[in-house]
Amino acid sequence: MTFRNAATCLLACTCLVVLAACGANKPKDGPPRTGAAPGSTLPADPVPRPEPRAKYGNGPVYEVLGKRYTVMPDATGYRERGVASWYGEKFHGNLTSNREIYNMYAMTAAHKSLPLPSYVRVRNLSNGRTIIVRVNDRGPFVHNRIIDLSYAAATKLDMVGSGTALVEVEAISFDAQPGVRAQSPPAATATQPPRADTPGKLYAQVGAFGNRDNADKRLALLRSGGIGSAFIHQDTSSSPALYRVRVGPIFNVDQYDLLVTELAKLDINDPIIVND
Repeated sequence: MTFRNAATCLLACTCLVVLAACGANKPKDGPPRTGAAPGSTLPADPVPRPEPRAKYGNGPVYEVLGKRYTVMPDATGYRERGVASWYGEKFHGNLTSNREIYNMYAMTAAHKSLPLPSYVRVRNLSNGRTIIVRVNDRGPFVHNRIIDLSYAAATKLDMVGSGTALVEVEAISFDAQPGVRAQSPPAATATQPPRADTPGKLYAQVGAFGNRDNADKRLALLRSGGIGSAFIHQDTSSSPALYRVRVGPIFNVDQYDLLVTELAKLDINDPIIVND
């Protein structure tokens, strides 16, 4: 799980927002001390609806730990795969970046660059469980993490115990049908998990080439760096065929984190997580 800076205290400037660390002496983050959310059911996913941009937390630029982040003008078309983490009791009751109160039992999330608020669909790539959350906070400011989920959201994705999960995050856009409200998703209970698709094996794709020689060069680079599980997948569904250089399969976040570190040593950044 994430050890995030601060209760997301924002110092707004004309073009710069700085998140300051608050409550440095707070205990280690974790689930509620009771071990479960109150009541016998998990919260329903929120119903996505168009909302105005929040007055706070929308930059357009802010800085954390010396790194600058740019807030997207809108969420249209956003889709990304990577590692999700979650945050819980340590931040429960504190202010989020858009000045709402963080509730670990609500279906919310933190993201570094999506507008606040936004709605996203999150799918656990390991078990296929899918949820919808409302993004109202900033983070996670930890290497190789793309979204920080509330305790309730992490519970519904079955990732509380592991602390992290490989996920796909896709923004829900309202531009195609302005003024149309999304249908309410069914509530999930402790005995009725969210909808799950059958996941396939996961790989990290580190290049796609129309020329086989270029794919061979990338493969040789990977193997020279000690990445022995690299291979070339010939994609004949494209015309002409594409030669996709992949590493894997990827079984867990620890393995993926290590791979990302090794790839960075070869100046290969931003691998794409793909299914077989």
